[in-house]
Amino acid sequence: MEVFVFLAVIFALVLAAVFLRRRFLSFRGQRPDDYTGLGPDLDLRRHLDGESLCDGWIFGPTGRMTSRFQAVMAGHWSGNDGMIEVEFVYDGGTTQSRSWHLTLLDGGRVIAEAEDTIGRGSGQVTGPTLQLLYTMVLPEDAGGQSLQVTDWMYLSESGTIMNRIQFRKGGILAAELVATIRKKAPDEAESQPPAPVNLS
Repeated sequence: MEVFVFLAVIFALVLAAVFLRRRFLSFRGQRPDDYTGLGPDLDLRRHLDGESLCDGWIFGPTGRMTSRFQAVMAGHWSGNDGMIEVEFVYDGGTTQSRSWHLTLLDGGRVIAEAEDTIGRGSGQVTGPTLQLLYTMVLPEDAGGQSLQVTDWMYLSESGTIMNRIQFRKGGILAAELVATIRKKAPDEAESQPPAPVNLS
């Protein structure tokens, strides 16, 4: 009986440790309320309006960088409805186009939808951050699998946005993306495509 009680206590402690780690010590453990009042306030209609330039890096499940990309983002808003069109150029020369449709609701809530999402994603703007949760489907040439996505944007005092995204399959980390987004200056030329990543 004592052995059973001991094992039950150990099991309960392990479960508690897993819960505490996921809630407080992991990327997915963040909550929008964690950023209340931290400012500057992220205003999607202002910070994602017009042309922006993006530099990004993609990491595999082991944390090793697998590729890089650059993108041009064009945001258009009509009241609380916006479209963000993104043109990607990857280091291998591959290109990709995505369009996000965003609807801003009361209390900082956001509805987001793209061509490769399943249904609508839900989001929350709080202070300098945006959290988006959605499910996306990879292109057929990339496996065609559906992935659960945790997508965060963090606004800096300079106006640059840091974007960090984790992609998971069945709860297991499949890839991570880190990118910076900044407004394109009126006289600034678009960047050249990034050189291929040397994985040797």
